[in-house]
Amino acid sequence: MRGGTAAHRYAKALFGLADDAHRHREVRVELGNLVTLFDDSRELRDALLTPLHPATGRKAALRALSERISVSPLVQNFVSYLIDQRRLIDFSAIVAAYGELADDAEGMLTAEVISASPMDDRRKDRLRRALSERTGREVRLEIEVDAALIGGAIAKVGDIVFDGSLRTQLGQLRANLTKGS
Repeated sequence: MRGGTAAHRYAKALFGLADDAHRHREVRVELGNLVTLFDDSRELRDALLTPLHPATGRKAALRALSERISVSPLVQNFVSYLIDQRRLIDFSAIVAAYGELADDAEGMLTAEVISASPMDDRRKDRLRRALSERTGREVRLEIEVDAALIGGAIAKVGDIVFDGSLRTQLGQLRANLTKGS
């Protein structure tokens, strides 16, 4: 689990509250919107994440932001709690852990794919379907390009690694050829 133990505990608490209210998908979207805002605005990030500012001022900024982008009371109260606990600095890790909990609840797995070249939509869909068949669950792809692979791709789903890279195939061919001689 990414983000460490504390991030997971906070994410689990929020997920429990959101799931009880049958709102875990909506909360996920709201959290994602906040992460995007924090990433896009240095001033907002500094105002909310810097513990040098008093908690009351940071909560007031949060309330103003919540009104502008319609953040639910659940998420607003959670972020206020994080301010009180001086854990807002872990917000991105908490959101990532929340996403993993939501994926698990929805039966979704994330496959971290490293590809030698960019994949077109047809290849992505074929890979996603193949991984879904192998795991028995719906799979979402996170793709990273690494030209050092020469060709092919490596997919990691949970603890399982599917290595279809050209480098690995050539290594296996070399091993088979040296064994046979």
